[in-house]
Amino acid sequence: MKNLIIITFLIFSLLISCSPKTEVSINSSDITNYDVVFRESLAGNYKKWILGENSFGFSYQYTDRGRGPNFQEEIILNKKKYIIKHSTIGVNYLKDSIYENFTSNDKRALWMNPSGEDKDIFNGDELYFRYDGSPAIYEILANLLLTSNTKKINLYPEGNLQLIKKISLNIGDNVPADLLMIKGLDIKPTYIWMNGDQMICRINGNLHVVREDMKTHRLEMKVLQDSIEDDYLFNLSKNLSHKFKKVVIKNVNVFTKQGTLILNQDVFVEENIIKEIRLNGQKNLINGIKIIDGTGKTLMPGMFDSHTHNNKFRGALHLAGGVTSVRDLANNKQLKKLSNQFNNNEIIGPRIVTFSGIIDGPGPFANQRNVVNNLEEGLREIQEYKKLGYQQIKLYSSIKPEWVRPLIKEAHNIGMKVSGHIPAYMTASKAIESGYDEIQHMNMLFLNFLSDTIDTRTPLRFTMVAKHGVNLDLKSDEYLDFVELLKSNKILIDPTVSIFENMFVSKKGKPSPTFKKIINRLPLINQRKYYSGGLPKPRGQEENYIKSFDKMLEVIFDLYQKGVGIVPGTDGLPGFLFHRELELYEKSGIPSAEVLKLATIKAAEIIGVSKLFGSIEVGKQADLILIDGNPIKDISKLRNIEWTMKGGNIYYSKELYASMGIKHYK
Repeated sequence: MKNLIIITFLIFSLLISCSPKTEVSINSSDITNYDVVFRESLAGNYKKWILGENSFGFSYQYTDRGRGPNFQEEIILNKKKYIIKHSTIGVNYLKDSIYENFTSNDKRALWMNPSGEDKDIFNGDELYFRYDGSPAIYEILANLLLTSNTKKINLYPEGNLQLIKKISLNIGDNVPADLLMIKGLDIKPTYIWMNGDQMICRINGNLHVVREDMKTHRLEMKVLQDSIEDDYLFNLSKNLSHKFKKVVIKNVNVFTKQGTLILNQDVFVEENIIKEIRLNGQKNLINGIKIIDGTGKTLMPGMFDSHTHNNKFRGALHLAGGVTSVRDLANNKQLKKLSNQFNNNEIIGPRIVTFSGIIDGPGPFANQRNVVNNLEEGLREIQEYKKLGYQQIKLYSSIKPEWVRPLIKEAHNIGMKVSGHIPAYMTASKAIESGYDEIQHMNMLFLNFLSDTIDTRTPLRFTMVAKHGVNLDLKSDEYLDFVELLKSNKILIDPTVSIFENMFVSKKGKPSPTFKKIINRLPLINQRKYYSGGLPKPRGQEENYIKSFDKMLEVIFDLYQKGVGIVPGTDGLPGFLFHRELELYEKSGIPSAEVLKLATIKAAEIIGVSKLFGSIEVGKQADLILIDGNPIKDISKLRNIEWTMKGGNIYYSKELYASMGIKHYK
């Protein structure tokens, strides 16, 4: 059976490789074309065509700063419109090869995908959902849900989907369209625009796939979808926010800013202020006060994720994971609106305590959030961010090295800090000498010891470190001089090391070690992301990639010991990835109590908000989390968060996770 699957793939691969990228054998009238728009720029295309009765071909590709997928697919449906054959070949977002095949007969199915190969009973009335590929699957599942009497379908081999809402609208010149809201695939609802049985648009954050004849109406559909998404999130906030006036957490162990526990305390909170902290039982409780039993549990201050990119769907994940404050290190210029919605609890989310505007230079690898074409435009952007109330500027990889010093001077002159990637053809040392205050991502430090001729706008900024990072000598004069440069200039380091574990260490077909502890709690799409294997690893280099990641952990510990400022952040999946980031700091050698201080009081001090947040003290804001267990003894207990308190509301993690299709830790 295994040989049969492999032969099937070889034949399919040969057919693909021998065919031109455009389907010249297909009549052009049989091809339906879609634009792929990423961050408001045309980034690629999606095509579908008919191969025969209930048989279809698809191609899909887009580019994002040198990354991006490129797939060819073939799908055959049965009479019920369920998939009975599905073949995918190509490369995923990180340019690693993808081969997937699903075949079935009347009673049996067999498949080969990134998690391995298997076979099982199959009756042709459940939907196989591929690991990676084109948007074709969304049109198929939309039609199945629309024709289902229950508005539900089962996934194969496990899982289910539900059509929560169908909203009928007219687009443009009276074109009828249905916007479908579907739960069960992803942490957030899946939205699909349909016209009859045809998908006309799929809007997923910054990535939009729109049928060519509807592209002039894409922004209209986005505005309508945004409004519907907001209404959904407003209702979630009303249902899942538990307002209180007075509460006492009884007999709880309180984490201090010294990194110790004070045992068996009663903590009194009124609205959003910590009023008293007393030994358990010393004060009589009055009627009308909410009592929470904290016996055997740990009360910690809300944590700070120092590297986030927020959107309205990510907020609840932060709070469920115990993160109450964040730094946003590059977003659109409407971020203040989202921040106000979080602060007013219109949408559940953290407190954004640092706003960083992003500036990048022109070119094929530019970060499309905010690109300037010359230095003068960059200087004006700094002034504009200042007027918007931003405290920081983040420079990105396509900034020309000669622009760095004048941009930093402008920012410093108006009281703004500067951080970022190290621009291509520049080293971290040169960036620091030009005035950088902070460096994002551990790989940017490692690149300092490779070369200033590497085009780090491209994925080389990852692969060069993966291949050569293991060779960094922490006793060499070059390294020690660099650390001294960091210290003497008080440079802050934002390592985001967990994303490199996923890139360097994970193996295709195996759960990523970064997410292994929680992968089975996640919805289908989120689970499948973490089997892809991270960066493509050349044969014979796998062990080297792992050792390069281990070297990153050595550097984190060394920087900590030498007194270089470190702020934990994620740049990825909120909450869960933050827990992993802290676990990795402990793995590097930093004591768990010190890691927890980095995530709370130290972060608050560095950001400048420690008078209000970061520790449990009388008079401070009651940003609190209750943990089932002792994270000083076992830092992984951070995953066992029962509730988070922020702004006079309690948010139960189990409820927040359930709203996103995530299983609770219990």
